[in-house]
Amino acid sequence: MQVNLRSFKQKVRYHKKAFKKFLGKIEKNPPSGLDKTAEIINAEVWKEVDCLSCANCCKTMTPTFTDKDLKRIAAHFEITPIEFRDKWLIYEKSDKDWVNKKQPCQFLDLTTNMCSIYEVRPADCAGFPYLTKKKMVEYIHVHQQNITYCPATYRMVEKMMERYEK
Repeated sequence: MQVNLRSFKQKVRYHKKAFKKFLGKIEKNPPSGLDKTAEIINAEVWKEVDCLSCANCCKTMTPTFTDKDLKRIAAHFEITPIEFRDKWLIYEKSDKDWVNKKQPCQFLDLTTNMCSIYEVRPADCAGFPYLTKKKMVEYIHVHQQNITYCPATYRMVEKMMERYEK
């Protein structure tokens, strides 16, 4: 299903507080079988959300680049990791992370919403939005943040609320 970003942002503004409150309750008192439920919902969500019609994560967020990422991506460009960092990244002292200098991501093709380095993309991108990380309660804080950026995370929380708030 195509993602309408304008409509998504309106829904987020309206429901964000309730979603965060719900996730906080789940974190404090996780229902039994939460991880299994997340796996089931994950499969449902990806039938409904088309990342290529959105790419909001690449437009508004930045991944963190690990040393492994730097080496892999630099090799792809046939440059050194230092050259790669100098050209595209900045060091965030507060988080001690290498991140993109600019947004949207320099590797996002804005006409197709496709990643030009998809095969060697950062691990952070490959794992996003972390819907089925084992021990979901350990990622609630991430989901609370990502509902603002990711329609798939938003839809996951919406479906969880439908199941658990009956």
